[in-house]
Amino acid sequence: MWRERCSRIGVDLMRRLFMEGDAYQVPGMGNVGVELDGKALQTFQKSFVQVQSILDQNRVLINEINQNHESKIPDNLGRNVGLIRELNNNIRKVVDLYSHLSSNFSKSMDANLSEGDSSSRLDAKKRTRPA
Repeated sequence: MWRERCSRIGVDLMRRLFMEGDAYQVPGMGNVGVELDGKALQTFQKSFVQVQSILDQNRVLINEINQNHESKIPDNLGRNVGLIRELNNNIRKVVDLYSHLSSNFSKSMDANLSEGDSSSRLDAKKRTRPA
């Protein structure tokens, strides 16, 4: 339930931030229209769901690590070594997912900027033609 809600919030946020036809100020480039197609939104949603799932796992791991630490039982403390390794691996996965998400977002922005530049050039050519 929590994971679904966070995923929905992430996708809703992306839709609100990048509604079709909205213009945003980009330093040195003026207003830029940004559009995200259904495939891009699905990619973002998938990434948000994966991140949330890993964060949920991390919460469970951290709780178990804390319980083992508080117990002071040697076997439990030894088990924490493996749990901490798993936690570190999960953190790496989250960093990788956010890195890919950022890269995909940048590519989407670059594609939109390129489309905007080409349409601006076409508009400029149309305006300069003699009537």
